[in-house]
Amino acid sequence: MCRSFLLFLLISLFVSFGFAKIRFTKIRSNDRPIIPFDEFWFTHNGRLELNVSQITLSDNNPNLNFNNVGFFLCTRDAWLHVLQQLADAEISCVLHSSLVKIVSNFKTLNGKSSFNSVLPVKNADRYTLLFANCLSQVKVSMTVRSAMYNLKGNQNHRDYLSADETFLPKLYFLLSLVYFTLAGIWIYVLYKKRLTVFRIHFFMLIVVVLKALNLVSKAEDTLYIQQTGTAHGWDVPFYIFSSLKGIMLFTLIILIGTGWSLLKPYLQDKEKMVLTIVIPLQVVANIALVIFDETSPFSPYRVTWKSLFLLVDIICCCAMLLQIIWSIKNLREAAQTDGKAAVNLMKLTLFKQYYVMVICYIYSTLVAVYGLETITWGKYPWSSVLVGKLATLVFYVFTGYKFKPQTYNPYFTIDDEEEEEEEDADDVEQLKLHDEEKIGQ
Repeated sequence: MCRSFLLFLLISLFVSFGFAKIRFTKIRSNDRPIIPFDEFWFTHNGRLELNVSQITLSDNNPNLNFNNVGFFLCTRDAWLHVLQQLADAEISCVLHSSLVKIVSNFKTLNGKSSFNSVLPVKNADRYTLLFANCLSQVKVSMTVRSAMYNLKGNQNHRDYLSADETFLPKLYFLLSLVYFTLAGIWIYVLYKKRLTVFRIHFFMLIVVVLKALNLVSKAEDTLYIQQTGTAHGWDVPFYIFSSLKGIMLFTLIILIGTGWSLLKPYLQDKEKMVLTIVIPLQVVANIALVIFDETSPFSPYRVTWKSLFLLVDIICCCAMLLQIIWSIKNLREAAQTDGKAAVNLMKLTLFKQYYVMVICYIYSTLVAVYGLETITWGKYPWSSVLVGKLATLVFYVFTGYKFKPQTYNPYFTIDDEEEEEEEDADDVEQLKLHDEEKIGQ
């Protein structure tokens, strides 16, 4: 675990984090007719600042129609109509459509290699910033700085978060307070039940604290982006705490599934093998998540990194479920053979409940969240964030409640019985040895 985390930490320190609403993009010798840059939900008082420099074309012919090369804003609904116009040959270039908002075209260059443009946006909607090149076989190179924001209040303060994201800093901060409260309650429980506390309970505390720190850093990250357009370095602690939290959470679920600390102070070889697979995979998943977040929304590699993250996450989830299934199988066999059916069935029921809860957690945070992102795109994208965070909170509370330290716990009961039987067996063996010594004399 330590080696895996150190690997991620080194990558975190050397990767240039750029997640922000002020975005820098370099285009080199690109002949694509359409290049998407970024998207943003403007209010009725939105602004787009565009600074383009180092502009060069592969064809230096001064007679080129530069009205066919430039930047524009377009909504998703309008884009569908623009594509229909192109298909019906109503227009020959997207910049000729009345459905798009022209930001600037290369006609305004007048021999220069750079330009600056500020476009007010008065119609509230989600817009995408795109570049159109309707000149065939002409490659474009340039450096683009784009900043999209909304003006709010009487003093027109800049808000660099989309209209649907403005409440996210408060949401993350409130959730961090909830997790810090849970950590405080858990510390109180551990103190009150200190005679029945196991190592796994301290492991649970670490996971809750890491989750709270992860949410605090995320709140600061989004707050600085909202105010300045950049994260000011808060993305680094966010990714570090996110990586630690992910590794520790998956490890915790697997350890609970094995019964470590609660049932036995050791791990079997196959259980160690699962951990050695899951922990490095979680590091890979977190690296993929970092690159995904730091990549432009329309980068051709963005989908690849997202797919890699989901694939690795699903593999880790399957490993967790496999470990719990092994434990259920062992308990079912023990209930039939060792003569302690009642106690083992109690334990079996608890494991089945935990198995169902893990399934619900995986479904809520993977399937449901990404399903909501697709269904509510452009309307309520924050709903997927809220559902994912609430599902995680419910899972944490359920895990803590079911496996809290307590005197009469089926885990501890069976351990006590086994210890008593072992002591009785030792006494019987000592008596037999004593009788044999007497007979020998």
